[in-house]
Amino acid sequence: MSSFSPPLVGIDVGGTFTDFVLWEPQSKTLRTHKELSTPHDQSEAMLAGLRALGVAEAEIVHGSTVATNALLEGKGARTGLLTTAGFRDVLALGRQNRPHLYRLVQPPQPPLVPRHWRWEVAERLNEKGKVLQPLDEGRIKVLAEEIAASGVDSLAIVFLFSFLNPTHEQRAAQILRARLPQLLLTLSCELLPEHREFERTATTVINAYVRPPVAHYLTRLVEQLGPGRRLRVMQSNGGLISAAQAGQEAARLALSGPAGGVVGAFRLMQQVDGTDTPALLTFDMGGTSTDVALCPGAILTTTEAEIGGLPLRLPVIDLHTVGAGGGSMARVDSGGALRVGPESAGASPGPACYGRGGRAPTVTDANLVLGRLDPARFLGGQMRLDVEAARRAVSTIAEPLGLSIERAALGILAVANAVMERALRRVSVERGHDPRTFTLFPFGGAGPLHACALADALAMTHIVIPRQASVLSALGMLLAPQARDLSHAMLHPLETLVVDDLRRVLDSLQSQAQAALAAEGIKAPTWHVAMDCRYVGQSYELTIPLALPLEPPSLSLLAAEFHAAHAQRYGARYPRPIEAVTLRLRGSAPAPLAQGWLTATPALAHGANPAGTSLVWFDGDAPVLTPGYERASLAPGTTFNGPALLYQPDTTVVVGPRWAGRIDDWGNVTLQSSSTSY
Repeated sequence: MSSFSPPLVGIDVGGTFTDFVLWEPQSKTLRTHKELSTPHDQSEAMLAGLRALGVAEAEIVHGSTVATNALLEGKGARTGLLTTAGFRDVLALGRQNRPHLYRLVQPPQPPLVPRHWRWEVAERLNEKGKVLQPLDEGRIKVLAEEIAASGVDSLAIVFLFSFLNPTHEQRAAQILRARLPQLLLTLSCELLPEHREFERTATTVINAYVRPPVAHYLTRLVEQLGPGRRLRVMQSNGGLISAAQAGQEAARLALSGPAGGVVGAFRLMQQVDGTDTPALLTFDMGGTSTDVALCPGAILTTTEAEIGGLPLRLPVIDLHTVGAGGGSMARVDSGGALRVGPESAGASPGPACYGRGGRAPTVTDANLVLGRLDPARFLGGQMRLDVEAARRAVSTIAEPLGLSIERAALGILAVANAVMERALRRVSVERGHDPRTFTLFPFGGAGPLHACALADALAMTHIVIPRQASVLSALGMLLAPQARDLSHAMLHPLETLVVDDLRRVLDSLQSQAQAALAAEGIKAPTWHVAMDCRYVGQSYELTIPLALPLEPPSLSLLAAEFHAAHAQRYGARYPRPIEAVTLRLRGSAPAPLAQGWLTATPALAHGANPAGTSLVWFDGDAPVLTPGYERASLAPGTTFNGPALLYQPDTTVVVGPRWAGRIDDWGNVTLQSSSTSY
């Protein structure tokens, strides 16, 4: 019997670059690669990268932006909605949220489904799930003809209180499938059996809207990859799913790429720190955007995400995204203020310094003008940057502001850093966490360029920059478990909840998850259980872990942990009854890449030998002569002081003047502020 194990490949499609991480189990080596993204067809860059790596057979894990792009660009499928009579306008009514507090006129977010494609049917359940009015099956048969004539490709079915009793939704789907076998159906009772009509309807519609383009993309990609390459897809919740399942529940992929980065950062910090509960702030700065996340000893998930202003109630890693990346374009607005982003130069034409036709100044151009990038070392020398083109672009900012080109470039970075600092404060300070007690974990192609400046702004003293910083999202996909998330609406006072009733609900969820995971070859998953709780009368919940096995003391412990979590988040706890709102279950299996792949090398402390020096602008009135080091030549134990530049093929680490660095036993760059230097 052959013991051959196929290579593992993680692929993350970004706005500018498509990143590859290849693990070869036979030789136990890790290789990385980058291709310029092909937004018109993401698979082109993927296939080009696999050819460049020479991969014929492989287990591939892919983070896709097809679902996200379809939502943000309004390029999803022609989608309809079938709902309970009287509720067709739930999508249009939405919530009374004011995204812009002081804007007097705020046009509403247009629904993904126009009103003429929203159909009603007589049926009604009460708040306990009991039938008040039977489903009008004759009306469903008539609507089948209207739906067929409308030309919609996908249909969301959302009935009132179906999360308590799914029979009406299931019967409607059965009738429609018999008459319209080509129509793709998404049932809310299968996708999101939870309360809140608007969010449940919106999430089900989102899935119906993005399902056809995602399913088409994945089906074609599987065909192009061929039989020797198995494809799995990264979900927004930090777990993997089969390509077939992803095609059915496409909304679960909306934030799959950024989720891979958080998983990779957390798993690496677990190994480096030697603890299961590291505390870190992740900072993923790519070419188009920056994603940040707080990990206070665990990867946090949320069911309150928004994509393009639309609520997505499926579990996702709790990320905050801002439009600040290496390709973010700078401009002077009509009031004479300097603005950076959210518009990006993307992969085509890209920043002006790429020499591909871009003329607008970007964050990358500013870094190059300030000497923080070496034009001859970009992408390991495969792509030479045009310094003069960058200076011409930045001059369009400098002239109207009456600044030198260098001062204008410093201004561009200051504005971009301010946007990213606000994002980091939003996930930490605004949630009751002191960033000074966390490690900053920067990655992405541009993250290491800005890490020290952001740490200074937040008074953070410790930074860890991984060896695979610019491709960490792709690596994280190989470190992510295969996972299945399910939920069940409880809406029951915690103090009168019976443990035996809770066990029965949990057993039902486990049976469903076990069947789905078994279809993907997972026979003994690990179970994680949590409960969404709130004080009676509150509108929103906190998710609290539940220890297994469930015993009577479990509910008392749940109450105590909810009170503590509420005090942490909101600064107060109350002697009020607690409501159990939603039971959540995750079944997971080990990651494709075992965590032991990263091995430490005992370090010997010694100084670094610079590969040269260059003039670099920091915060002063003049450039500073700064040593540069080839990252690959720095062995574990090597120490150095800032200012310094560390060059590697896929990124550059900028070490600020008040920082000192060391290469740890795993080859990561660890930086300490001057008050705690090595």
